[in-house]
Amino acid sequence: MITPIGILAVNASAFVMAHLVAFRIGIAACAVVSGLVLNGLTAWWLLRLVSRQAPPLYREYRLWALGGSVLIVLLTAAAGGYLTYLGLRDPQRLPDALSVIVATVMILLPIGITIAARRVAGIGGIIPVEEPAGKERAPPRRGAPSLDRRT
Repeated sequence: MITPIGILAVNASAFVMAHLVAFRIGIAACAVVSGLVLNGLTAWWLLRLVSRQAPPLYREYRLWALGGSVLIVLLTAAAGGYLTYLGLRDPQRLPDALSVIVATVMILLPIGITIAARRVAGIGGIIPVEEPAGKERAPPRRGAPSLDRRT
């Protein structure tokens, strides 16, 4: 089972390397889309976190926060795509240090920001865990819809 998959992977890699000039635009475009998705989801989560942790501050600077977030997401995604494109310019120099560093940063940036924001907000680790027995959540405010459907 593993051998046929390995053979297909090697042949696909060889095909991409033989046609790298044609593939590098597509790979760079995929890097841009990936950056938009990963960084966009992280920015959306951060904006939600700020809106819950500091509602008056968020209401006051909402447009600035949204504009800054959009600008940062667009710039990081574009930079990731462009640097990926540059890193794939010569098939004889692959694996290219620039491509590896850019890919690593593009993966670790949203993860690192999320971990740091969770710690600053006092949420804890990156994986949510259930509260220990006996430590219950505060009851919902009056008029607010309940998320607990066990009633």
